[in-house]
Amino acid sequence: MVNMKTETNSLLQDLIDTVGGCAVTDGGFGTQLQLHGASINDPLWSALCLIKESHLIKKVHLEYLEAGANILVTSSYQATIPGFLSKGMTTEEAELLLSRSVKVAVEARDSFWDLAKTNPENKHAKALVAASIGSYGAYLADGSEYSGYYGEDVSLENLKDFHRRRLQVLVEAGPDLLAFETIPNKLEAQACVELLEEENVKIPSWISFSTIDGENVPSGDSFEDCLEVVNKSNRVVAVGINCSPPHFIGNIISKFKQLTKKVIIVYPNSGEIWDGKAKKWLPSECFDDNEFGLHAKSWRDLGAKIIGGCCRTTPFTIQLISKALRE
Repeated sequence: MVNMKTETNSLLQDLIDTVGGCAVTDGGFGTQLQLHGASINDPLWSALCLIKESHLIKKVHLEYLEAGANILVTSSYQATIPGFLSKGMTTEEAELLLSRSVKVAVEARDSFWDLAKTNPENKHAKALVAASIGSYGAYLADGSEYSGYYGEDVSLENLKDFHRRRLQVLVEAGPDLLAFETIPNKLEAQACVELLEEENVKIPSWISFSTIDGENVPSGDSFEDCLEVVNKSNRVVAVGINCSPPHFIGNIISKFKQLTKKVIIVYPNSGEIWDGKAKKWLPSECFDDNEFGLHAKSWRDLGAKIIGGCCRTTPFTIQLISKALRE
């Protein structure tokens, strides 16, 4: 019998080792799509482009690969079957769009790799594709992904049922990794862990939480309690923070190093704050691209094994992170 821990961890660890000990994931997606003319002012966010503008999604994936990303995260963060059904689609059409998010990323990765490996001076490793699974709050699009409060009526079973079919479809589409992102409370982390077990998922996964104070997840659950849940799963090979202010990241890595033996992944926002009600970004303690490059080195030295960016970061941000980590 294959040891589950060895089986699921080797793919990601092999990539990390190949690139020198710290891999680079990509950056903000929605903002980059907007720069190319996409309209994403919708509860589906960047997943809206899966319907009619998947060529723009592929373009953004390629931009991040050219910038030095070793991991592509699919455009499925807010792509849910209920979300697509609300647009008048059938369940079959919704599932095809979920699959498309993986296939577009794989196509971008493969076309980039086919070209890169013909170059004798190629310094790229073949990138991995991580299928993004956003939190229940991301589907609600009411700000609860930033508060962690889903209401008293939302149970562990409700959350598993919400994620189950999407997880099945994404797994069937054939990504290298699964990325449960912006998880704002312990209950949803528990749902993700149990669902991976119930569905006997063999694809390695990561769970990334968010934080607004640098000490807890948005619901108020402590990092200690959340990581205790994640540590029980051999199917989750990495854990970390995304969609959070960058100035918290160093201290969080140090804390996580004490709480887990799993790979630590960090991909914070630029530092701007999203006002969910006003639907706009507000200035705050921001990092510019050069600061991301400088801090990437310290985050690596503190113990992060995967580093990238989230909202409002760009391919240029990732280029500077990649360059800093390779120096």
